Amino acid sequence: MPYLLHYGIPIRYSHVTRDWPLAAYQTVFARRPGSAEMPSASRPFTPSVVTELVARGVLIAPLTLHAGVSSLEDGEDPYPEPYDVPPATARLVNHVRTHGGRVIAAGTTVVRALETAAGTDGFVAPSAGWTSHVVTPQTGVRAVDGLLTGLHEPRSSHLRMLAAFAGADLLSRCYEAAITAGYLWHEFGDVHLLLP
Repeated sequence: MPYLLHYGIPIRYSHVTRDWPLAAYQTVFARRPGSAEMPSASRPFTPSVVTELVARGVLIAPLTLHAGVSSLEDGEDPYPEPYDVPPATARLVNHVRTHGGRVIAAGTTVVRALETAAGTDGFVAPSAGWTSHVVTPQTGVRAVDGLLTGLHEPRSSHLRMLAAFAGADLLSRCYEAAITAGYLWHEFGDVHLLLP
């Protein structure tokens, strides 16, 4: 870690035209180092946004999934990634689902962690380790009802995950609209909400 902090630089996508300090890549939810890329769906959250959401009754539960390199562009599945769904988070997710609420994941990393920890009944157990789970239209989603996410490349595992929420046709129309409007992708890009 000291070597990376001294010599490493953040992954930067083509629409990001200048270097940003490492602190700009940290989301409000970051607690410990370990990700190769910023889980960018959380970029819009600020302390004041989180405070406003909580004041309106939105429950926020912490978990960890250290994001690997998401720019695999030839249809490869993501590499195994370390995750941790703590007991309090599992209890809260299950409470929300039992009482008819919706679990909205702030990013594909959250989906991957929760779906790894979910049983076939959709209930989440505390769990930690390394996950190779890939969410696709074929595997479906069991524990997550909606997704706040960035825009992802064609053939990426992230895009297959989005299709598991929205279906291929709707997702195709959404991406066509985003491209037409000039939305930006990945870090420092735009974020959209999928609520099937």
